[in-house]
Amino acid sequence: MLMHVIHMGHDVFKANDKIAEKNRKTLDKHGVFSVNVMGAIGSGKTTLIEEAVRHLKDKYKPAVIAGDVIAEMDASRFRKLGVPTIPVNTGKECHLDAKLVEKALDEIDLDNTDLLIIENVGNLICPVDFKLGEHLRVVVVSVTEGDDIILKHPMIFKTSELAIINKVDIAHAVDVDAEKMREDILSLNPDIPVILTSKHDWESLETWISFIELGLRRAQEAQRK
Repeated sequence: MLMHVIHMGHDVFKANDKIAEKNRKTLDKHGVFSVNVMGAIGSGKTTLIEEAVRHLKDKYKPAVIAGDVIAEMDASRFRKLGVPTIPVNTGKECHLDAKLVEKALDEIDLDNTDLLIIENVGNLICPVDFKLGEHLRVVVVSVTEGDDIILKHPMIFKTSELAIINKVDIAHAVDVDAEKMREDILSLNPDIPVILTSKHDWESLETWISFIELGLRRAQEAQRK
């Protein structure tokens, strides 16, 4: 008896990558720089995005896609900042995929947008394999998750282009070594920039916001060439 092995996972990823490529072309066509912010529940993704939007909205035209099992709660926080926000409910899925983002893009005035921040579902595993069409992949991890969290989830750090270690102001209180976390990240991905942040430390937040702005400016310069 012959048995046929069907590689469903590969086909799903391949189909997703095609849609992600289409999303990227759509964003490039309209001159929109996109950031995919990933991280576990409670890592501080929403707060970091809020700070970025709050300090960039007077210079640029941001929009947000808020992805979650039930997305409205985080989406309402972004709307309070006066920026277009699309909530994307993933239901039982633990990640956003390119198709969900494609549908969300239809609801955004891309001609009046130059920065799109996508908040992915709180998870350090599922989002890894699903490209969205983003220009920058960011992973956020909090010291409250323990200083062994990086080596337990290596792939998300290997495939990201910026890593943030958040809530470093309470590292001592939770008995965590933030520098060890940085070293673990660099051991997995030696070339990745690593930022240590706290919502109580404006200088660290400014570094995060400046990183986004630098990417946005480079994209705009490339668009003009």
